[in-house]
Amino acid sequence: MGIPAEKDRWEVELRQVREELHALRAEQRELAKAVDQLVRTFTALSTHLGITSEPYSRKDRRSDDVPGFA
Repeated sequence: MGIPAEKDRWEVELRQVREELHALRAEQRELAKAVDQLVRTFTALSTHLGITSEPYSRKDRRSDDVPGFA
């Protein structure tokens, strides 16, 4: 009768792992939204300050690059 108890234990652990994975994926989605918001904020701020123009693209000539922005 040890086998059914072992099976139940594994099912409980598997359910817990699935719940943790679901929680991690939800956190990952929230983090992705936050990063996207940061990118949009940085883009808007840099455009407003005249550091870059929309859409941002790296220049071929290094002499025109603003110092500190690679």
